[in-house]
Amino acid sequence: MNTLRSRPRALSLAAFILAIPLAASPVLTAPAHAQFGFGGIVYDPTNYAQNVLTAARSLEQINNQIRSLQNESQSLINQAKNLANLPYSALQQIQQNVQRTQQLLGQAQNIAFDVQNVDRMFQQQYGSVSLSSSDAKLITDARSRWQNTVGGLHDAMRIQAGVVGNIDSNRTQMSNLVSQSQGAQGALQATQAGNQLLALQSQQLSDLIALISANGRATALTDAERAAAADQGREQRRRFLTPGAGYQPGNAQMFGNGN
Repeated sequence: MNTLRSRPRALSLAAFILAIPLAASPVLTAPAHAQFGFGGIVYDPTNYAQNVLTAARSLEQINNQIRSLQNESQSLINQAKNLANLPYSALQQIQQNVQRTQQLLGQAQNIAFDVQNVDRMFQQQYGSVSLSSSDAKLITDARSRWQNTVGGLHDAMRIQAGVVGNIDSNRTQMSNLVSQSQGAQGALQATQAGNQLLALQSQQLSDLIALISANGRATALTDAERAAAADQGREQRRRFLTPGAGYQPGNAQMFGNGN
């Protein structure tokens, strides 16, 4: 009797045990976005992961914007450097050297560095000797030409001294400009330093032209004096060889007493 009663009870227990996996299977296969509660706070893993990913992307965007702003700032700094003026200028000293040489040229003696003046002076003093000129006039003209030659040589030496005096100033300015060019912070400063170096070279070329002109002027005056002296010498020789009225006897007194 006990055995027969126990059998249905065992079958019921077995059926209950077999039914447990079927009832628990929905819980075990629940999706990953299931929410869990802890003390009244709902925690969603999927939402948390999405928030973390969004925050990471936002942080990356902020970092990119910071790098972009840094690049723009550096670009503005570079542009400011490129537009910065050179804090050094040699223009005043260069202009003073040019003016000094021009003053020496303007102080040329007798025959100035002027085309009209040269034409007039050569026509007056270095043209053909007039046959009607007196001996005194010939001597005066020869002396004037000699003074022109000496004055030209003097002018050439003064300009030579002035050009040599500019050498030390040019050396200082060149050294300063090269240093400024090498230490330039931007394109504008480098360009301005280069322009001033070109101006310095132009001033040196001007000195060289002035020196060559002064030496050429002195040489030209010397040659012109020789040519005019040769022409005057021929005229004086002609006058010396031209027959005169001859010897005319006259009365002479000896001892001053009439005896």
